[in-house]
Amino acid sequence: MTTQKKPSITTPAGRAQMADIARLAGVAVSTVSRALAGSPLVNEKTRARVAELAASLNYSVNVGAQNLRLKQINTIAVIVPYDTATRQSLSDPFFLALIGSIADACTKRGFDMLLSRVDAEHLNDAGRPYTTGRALGIILIGQWHHHDQLNELALRRVPLVVWGAKLPQQLYCTVGSDNLAGGRLAVEHLLNQGAQHIAFLGDPSLPEIAQRYEGYVQAHRARGLSPTPALCRPVPFVSAAIEQDLDALLDSGEPLDAIFASSDLVAMTAISTLRRHGRRVPEDVAVIGYDDIALAVHYQPPLSTVRQSIDVAGEALVGALIAQLEGEGTLPVELPTELVLRQTA
Repeated sequence: MTTQKKPSITTPAGRAQMADIARLAGVAVSTVSRALAGSPLVNEKTRARVAELAASLNYSVNVGAQNLRLKQINTIAVIVPYDTATRQSLSDPFFLALIGSIADACTKRGFDMLLSRVDAEHLNDAGRPYTTGRALGIILIGQWHHHDQLNELALRRVPLVVWGAKLPQQLYCTVGSDNLAGGRLAVEHLLNQGAQHIAFLGDPSLPEIAQRYEGYVQAHRARGLSPTPALCRPVPFVSAAIEQDLDALLDSGEPLDAIFASSDLVAMTAISTLRRHGRRVPEDVAVIGYDDIALAVHYQPPLSTVRQSIDVAGEALVGALIAQLEGEGTLPVELPTELVLRQTA
């Protein structure tokens, strides 16, 4: 008894192409295109034959590229995950600045923007605007705790670009800041100013924050130092939790002369807490934040911080998504960071 083998196609890209299916089916490429689109111009028998060949070769239509070419959809979905634990709002100044930058880039390129949210524990739901035909592709703000779910979306060939950190075994495209360098710059400055007991405030279980924390550690190690474990505070983006944690640190009597905060809002919450304890900034405790939100320069005292390149982030995110839709390979993009010194450090 012999077993009939399925047709095998090898292409430079390692994937079956529409021309391969057309050759095996004995029809024109245009017929394959119409058949896969369900056109009534192709008879049912041919449609079934083409569908069978496409399935056997693991061929899938790039719907996003098709819609881009035919101008059937003109919308890019921008999704900000919602973490039920931290309840981080869309009114967060960093989110607003990044969304504004993306909106400007969409407008410049002639696209509409669809803004929505998904549960941060179910990032695989982020592909829904694409699979339901409402959007050409997805820009997701943040990886949160589910790098694995984003890899699954990439395997499903959902056009996806993520604002976040470049990670090992990453199958999707990211655009983000050089968080490692940013953390290192901040802590090197504090050490140069004579600080010896520097606290880190942030949740290292989040990829971007983990890289900022690694920069904090590297800056210490470059001086032959090790961070004090009690000063590494894994706090979430929740003001009440930050205040409570810092209250406990200050009441413990642990030496503290500087803070590197994982965001500007965390830094501002820390400064308010320090004031309640009678600590002066920067005389008693120097503070550096991260992001350089618009409020940072107007805060009192004006906040020293690590600036992310939000002004160019939107163009980089939209550009990477459009390149992906047009069939181009898209590598992770890492934007530079800059230490902005003001009065808190």
